[in-house]
Amino acid sequence: MDLRLFIAIDIPEHIKKEIGELLDILKKYDADIKWLLPENIHLTLKFLGATPESLVARIREALLPLVSSYEPFYITILSTGVFPSKKYPRIIWIGIVDSDILKELRDRIEIAMSLLGFQREDKKFHPHLTLGRVRAQRGMISLMEELDLFHDKQFGSFRVDQVKLMKSELKQKGAEYRCLHTIPLGVEDAQ
Repeated sequence: MDLRLFIAIDIPEHIKKEIGELLDILKKYDADIKWLLPENIHLTLKFLGATPESLVARIREALLPLVSSYEPFYITILSTGVFPSKKYPRIIWIGIVDSDILKELRDRIEIAMSLLGFQREDKKFHPHLTLGRVRAQRGMISLMEELDLFHDKQFGSFRVDQVKLMKSELKQKGAEYRCLHTIPLGVEDAQ
């Protein structure tokens, strides 16, 4: 049976709380957006998609030496925005301050997963936290004006000390996530 998998960095609760407060403000607008639950917000490093269950152990084995070779590092959650453009927003996000270590880690994960047969991502990596997916443009002008007020908001910094292999199950009320494996950074001989 195939599992819907992704590799991610979890966000600490105090930052999720700040993001939840912003979501409460944005949800007041009559916009057709599928909002994420604050507890589900994470930084995706690689979306694997439908994956044979038999590959899970190999994915973990590929990630262990790679991830553990990095020392823990800090990232800062800052600003708000949309993809692809303000004129036609599809994704509403919170940004992450550029981090060379984060980008290098993500690139190396991309290469490792391609060696297991997963499609390589062609787009440049723009680290972000997805808040919602726009379904229709109704109500977007007012929401975009509100979102602009948070353009320079800092949501906090945190220490990245692990990467998670996550399973996503699509349910009626939205996706449910479960961690299959936690891989620590900076641990030589990680098991």
